[in-house]
Amino acid sequence: MNDSIYDMYQRPLRDLRISVIDRCNFRCTYCMPKEVFGDNYAFLPQSELLSYEEISRLVAIFSKLGVKKIRLTGGEPLLRKNLQELISQIHLVDGIEDVALTTNGLLLDQQAQALYDAGLRRLNISLDALDEELFGKMNGRGIAPARILQNIDYAKQLGFEIKVNMVVEKGVNEQEIIPMMNYFKDYDITLRFIEFMDVGNDNGWSYEKVVTKQEMLQQLQQIYTLTPVEQAYYGEVAKYYQYDQHKAKIGFITSVSESFCSTCTRLRLSSEGKLYTCLFAADGFDLRAMLRSGASDQELIEAISQVWQQRTDRYSDERTAYTAKHRKKVNMSYIGG
Repeated sequence: MNDSIYDMYQRPLRDLRISVIDRCNFRCTYCMPKEVFGDNYAFLPQSELLSYEEISRLVAIFSKLGVKKIRLTGGEPLLRKNLQELISQIHLVDGIEDVALTTNGLLLDQQAQALYDAGLRRLNISLDALDEELFGKMNGRGIAPARILQNIDYAKQLGFEIKVNMVVEKGVNEQEIIPMMNYFKDYDITLRFIEFMDVGNDNGWSYEKVVTKQEMLQQLQQIYTLTPVEQAYYGEVAKYYQYDQHKAKIGFITSVSESFCSTCTRLRLSSEGKLYTCLFAADGFDLRAMLRSGASDQELIEAISQVWQQRTDRYSDERTAYTAKHRKKVNMSYIGG
């Protein structure tokens, strides 16, 4: 592959994913397996998390570098107290055009109204199965999918634009692809299928556990007529399809079978203030240390620019069974999805 397409100077910095907390109320096999993240796991103390004021300051700096889109994630971001205050602050930043939040949906019945009132309009909600026993096993808490579905309905009634994300793992939940499609097709809710990825080093990933986009398509095309949709913007990760006469689309996130490293426009900020250039990175640049040592906005701009311009990561292009197993990677609870 021609390395020139990875010239970072030619690629815009458009998106910032911010993990606001490193813990979750699920213990799912995908990013926080209960064997590792048990009830006694030592998460970060509050003092080590970026404050809302620090996050808002960084968002303002990133906006000067071209960032237009912010996504709040975790862990589970709704576990961070008074999250609506951060959303209100971000909405005051010039240049930010879109703010979204990724959640497992468990606490939406308690917080969705406050989030909406603060200006949030888009939600990505994780749901990996409709079968009650299977979903309870996958989330590690015995939580029924009906509870998440009720919260999705509630959020939709409030006016949120919703996408549902389903991580598909072979031998676990691939039989749920069709039921999930059948359920959401009439709700004007976009369903996105995500190939099982080797995020972190704790989820037991292997190629044998991946259900590829092509394999999912083969299932779906037996029932639906799927028409590819043109990319909405440069760097869009999901590959979308329209199906039959339904308004909603389905999407595929194909980090394993069809990588998109060459068009990546994202940086990721962990809950403890480290800046990562890739979901599969091992190390991050410590922005919290700069903030708390009194760095000026210009010094932060220069540091972030250097990180972006010098990035060479293309993990999904270079992934092998060996690197997936042996290369150290930051856990998704810290870096966010």
